Amino acid sequence: MIRLLSINWDVDSVMFSLGSISIRYYSLCWILCFCASYIIFKKIFKKENIKRELLDKLTLNYIIPLTFIGARVGHCLFYEGAYYLKYPWEIILPVHDGKFTGYAGLASHGAALGILLGLWLFCRKYKKPFIWSLDRIAVAIPIAGAIVRLGNLMNSEIYGHATNLPWGFVFVRAGETTPAHPTQIYEMLAYMLMFVILYYLFFKKDFGIKKPGVIFGLFLIGLFAARFLVEFVKENQVEFENQMSLNMGQWLSLPFIIAGAVILVCCLKKNLPAKRHN
Repeated sequence: MIRLLSINWDVDSVMFSLGSISIRYYSLCWILCFCASYIIFKKIFKKENIKRELLDKLTLNYIIPLTFIGARVGHCLFYEGAYYLKYPWEIILPVHDGKFTGYAGLASHGAALGILLGLWLFCRKYKKPFIWSLDRIAVAIPIAGAIVRLGNLMNSEIYGHATNLPWGFVFVRAGETTPAHPTQIYEMLAYMLMFVILYYLFFKKDFGIKKPGVIFGLFLIGLFAARFLVEFVKENQVEFENQMSLNMGQWLSLPFIIAGAVILVCCLKKNLPAKRHN
């Protein structure tokens, strides 16, 4: 079959270098995702007349550190458990045989667990309902996830199977010579659509106040359903996944989808107006 069109993706993952220090697009994307989340949360706190000092504590003391820790530990345990059980110190200090290997492995499912833990600790200390924090973080995470997937694209990583579709990407720096599904872009678009929907429900329909829990339930279903579906055309990250009926990303997504459905049904029932009795 003749390939009529494809995109040669040969972008250097390093933006620039200062001596031995290299600044990568992926690192910048992580910084941008936290900045975008902060801006959205700032707007939410302003809408609800909550002091900015509380936002700074939530962001700096809980969300940022526990997101990174969860993403890093999640990748190490979910995808390379045998290796990191042998060299556990490399989870936090990635140095092997005297060489800095970098924090190449970060898992979105681990980040999700880290965020949930951070929110729970925050709510426990500052006496906020847990569902209050979940609804609000759900508005910010999709846009942050889209930015991280942009970082994956710049790294020429986490792409899909070979394809003859005209928008296939040839990931040159990954050693590929045939077009593959740009699954990073698929997920980016899905997350951006979800952000628009949840932003509208929160700021225009006031679901965060009128229907507590509904936004978070929709978020879990939408984000992890998108992740589950995209995995069907995505290359497995580690070899052992080739023997699985569903890959690790899909198995890890299922509990979140189920939890989202349960939360959504329970919250909708709770928010239904009471029946009138004659």
